[in-house]
Formats: sequence, C-alpha cells, structure tokens
Amino acid sequence: MTQLLERAVKQISSLPDKEQDALAEMILAEVKSEKRWDEQFESSQDTLSAMATVALTEEKVGKTSDLDLSRDFS
Repeated sequence: MTQLLERAVKQISSLPDKEQDALAEMILAEVKSEKRWDEQFESSQDTLSAMATVALTEEKVGKTSDLDLSRDFS
C-alpha cells in the first residue's frame, strides 16, 4: 500500500461508520468502473485498429481536412 493511501485510510478510519461506508462504496465503485473501462478498451483494439486504417487510407487519398481549432464547439 502506498504512503498516500495509508494516510487516507488512517484519516477515513477516524470518521463515523456511516461516512466510512459511504467512502468505501465510492472507492469500490471507482475500482469497478476502472476495471470495466480497461476490459472494454482491451476488447476494442481490433475495432480501433480498423478505424485507424480507414482514417489513414482516407488521408492518403485526400478525403480529410484539417481541423479548424479556432471554432467554438460548445
């Protein structure tokens, strides 16, 4: 365990049980979300590779244009 995590756990352990549980639920949800993201990213490599090939091919044949970075997209 890192020193930072040890400090966090020490501070969290001084909180009331209800707050400790709330923080634990948040941490567990974040870990689960990160794991799901990693799995989805890993399983999408073939699709991303195919998309990159299409994009590079379109660039070679002149079907692309430069981005207008001065545009406001909001």
